[in-house]
Amino acid sequence: MTKLLSLGLVLTLFIMAAPTKTIKLFNGKDLTGWKIYGTEKWYVENGELICESGPDKKYGYLATEKFYKNFDLTLEFKQEANGNSGVFFRSTVEGTKVSGWQVEVAPPNHDTGGIYESYGRNWLVQIPDEKENILKPGEWNKLRIRVEGDHVQTFLNGTQMVDLTDEKIGKGEGSIALQIHDGGGIKVRWRNMKLQEL
Repeated sequence: MTKLLSLGLVLTLFIMAAPTKTIKLFNGKDLTGWKIYGTEKWYVENGELICESGPDKKYGYLATEKFYKNFDLTLEFKQEANGNSGVFFRSTVEGTKVSGWQVEVAPPNHDTGGIYESYGRNWLVQIPDEKENILKPGEWNKLRIRVEGDHVQTFLNGTQMVDLTDEKIGKGEGSIALQIHDGGGIKVRWRNMKLQEL
């Protein structure tokens, strides 16, 4: 009996210690696994995913076909124009109306790494002025988003930007989506989009 309990404990520890599979959300070749919402431009160039304002200058989204609830996501972005973008999580899109939460990707001094609730409570967490210099305009930046239950953490270039617990987020379900804000003049490059499900 003792041997069976010991074996069970060892197996449990092994399972708990097993590495989590990393999923590449973007394959570097095409938009397989994603769905476009709106008329703005989404395309692949030199292994990078690019979003760019189109002639309509409206909102646009590129969302994963699969829903992700609890995850640790890392990606890199480079802003080539002074426009507003972002990474949505636990979100759904109808037409170009999104429901869910956005981790902001914006020009300097506009809260990159903060959390915004579209068509709801608006800003949940904005970034303090002393952290606004962490964004590297015109360079590659690394963004990490960890969502587990009602707990959300964001990190920009290795520095924690947000640590939020929110009951409404905890109940959310949906995709990960990239955004093009309305107004035109936006161009952002994305790469190395890797996700671990928790």
